[in-house]
Amino acid sequence: MNASRYLAIIFAIVVLLGMNGMAQVEKKVLFFQTDWGRTDTMDAFCERTKAAGYDGIEVWLPSTEKEQKELMDALSKHRLLVGFLNGTNKSLPFEESLKAYENHLKKLVALSPEYINCHTGSDFYTFEQNKAFINVANTISKEYDIPVYHETHRGRFSFNLPDTQNYLSQIPELKLNLDISHWMVVHESLLESNGEDLKAVLARTGHLHARVGHAEGPQVNDPQAPEWKKAVDRHLDIWEKVIRKHWETHDSFTLTTEFGPPNYMPTLPYTKVPVSDQWQANLYMMEIKTCSFQRWDTQA
Repeated sequence: MNASRYLAIIFAIVVLLGMNGMAQVEKKVLFFQTDWGRTDTMDAFCERTKAAGYDGIEVWLPSTEKEQKELMDALSKHRLLVGFLNGTNKSLPFEESLKAYENHLKKLVALSPEYINCHTGSDFYTFEQNKAFINVANTISKEYDIPVYHETHRGRFSFNLPDTQNYLSQIPELKLNLDISHWMVVHESLLESNGEDLKAVLARTGHLHARVGHAEGPQVNDPQAPEWKKAVDRHLDIWEKVIRKHWETHDSFTLTTEFGPPNYMPTLPYTKVPVSDQWQANLYMMEIKTCSFQRWDTQA
């Protein structure tokens, strides 16, 4: 099945479930644009993001009050939702880092984001140390009724599939943001033989980072290039399963298009010119917005 058809399946904005006389229910994907690599003002970025058809942005909360006000004003002006990022500072001693992680989470939930995505823990921490960060996040998420997801990410507790399975089995409240591009390069494969291993991961994923990786890197240079079709199709297949599963109990799903800028985006030697356009790569992940057909298999 080609990429366009997969995109149509995954990102259909209106899905009608009318089986057996049941009331029709709208199912949707809320698209968020990353501000990673942003070079213009926050207001200009939000204006461009809204015009492109996004529902919100994913962003680290700026450090100064002035920049925080500019962010919140731009979100309100352009009627955009926000997903915040939080992270474990691995350069600090464990206890100090844990407290900083907790304090920043409390600051973020007070701003009522749609969700919070965390770069949690470290691949050098023990299970119990990483669990302490996860427990803090779960407690705050429950108290404020705001989803807090933990991104599958190199350098974090979730840097590979087997370790993440262990955390999922021992922490029932753990919810993931699946950025499976990281695992593609960590495991040097498209995980095509790991369907059973991925089941628990897909079931516990509430958010996605839509970036396409491959066996030798976390980001293909251009997702539209024909040489990456196999990698793109593999990611789309996984994302489809995640969204279908989530829609069994929720009416909407959040997804961030997260192709990165240079040097995450490959560049030409000497000139350092990016080999493709980050903004266009992310828009491609939203291509269904302009697709001329819609399709959904209600038997899924």
